[in-house]
Amino acid sequence: MILRLDELALDLPAPKNPSANDAAAVQELLGGKYGEMSTLMNYTFQSFNFRGRDRLRPFYSLTAAIAAEEYSHIEAVSYAINLLLTGVSRRNPDPAAAPLAGAADARNTYHFIASGQSSLPIDSMGRPWTGDNVFSSGNLRLDLLHNFFLECGARANKMRVYEMVTDPCARTMVGYLLVRGGLHVYAYAMALEKLTGVDVKKLMPIPTLSNAKFPEARAFMKHGLHRELYTFSPNAYMEAGLIWNGTHPEDGSELVVIPGAKKGVPYPVLEEEPQLNAPGEDDGFDPEMFGDMAKKLGLEKELRNYH
Repeated sequence: MILRLDELALDLPAPKNPSANDAAAVQELLGGKYGEMSTLMNYTFQSFNFRGRDRLRPFYSLTAAIAAEEYSHIEAVSYAINLLLTGVSRRNPDPAAAPLAGAADARNTYHFIASGQSSLPIDSMGRPWTGDNVFSSGNLRLDLLHNFFLECGARANKMRVYEMVTDPCARTMVGYLLVRGGLHVYAYAMALEKLTGVDVKKLMPIPTLSNAKFPEARAFMKHGLHRELYTFSPNAYMEAGLIWNGTHPEDGSELVVIPGAKKGVPYPVLEEEPQLNAPGEDDGFDPEMFGDMAKKLGLEKELRNYH
């Protein structure tokens, strides 16, 4: 089961220049072949399908812990897309005024036609993510080798998207993913080494460009996020520490496994977009009714926080 926290993994700055086309480029990191949808579903199914997990528990725990983290990465990319799309069309509830006219020039019109000016499980060209991207062979060595390759491909795409977009919102998110994804690359390399004796780390980094070259990534590395593997569970998966231990191959810092999840931050508030009827609930919502119910249920504080 997955434990969900009402937090975002990182603090995303408000975009200085919202851009529908930047949002379209970032979509590749969500729904592309090497995007976060793919990493999530690959590792999730591999953990569900893991045979012989009692004997090979450290490898199962590593895969399960990384799979759970990928949920937070999907959130991070989605919120970056949503923030980049916020305010790029005219806010006007009158359809006759054609408030979405400018959206016809956007590279990915799905953001305006198929959603509330927000993220979708698609790639940068609007193609839907597909389960064909999931590889779960049942052979541990093969799955780990695939995961190593998948994370390297994802890393290459993140670097290219970084070079396409200059807004600090998008670049902060990409910098975070480079650091956390880089950890996953090394984790799978270390798992292969423990399993086979082959030092796969010698191949790293792929591409041959250090995360330290990216200012946003450096900022996260200063806080140790390149060396901290989280279990995303209060009481399980610590066996991953039998694989993730020693020193980081780039800077020699100590590798650690931390139970639970990294402390997050409040979600960014996504403004309403009346021209898209998002959320479109101006009438019929009675806040006083919820106030009365909250008082009876002892939820006054919680409801007040979101007014």
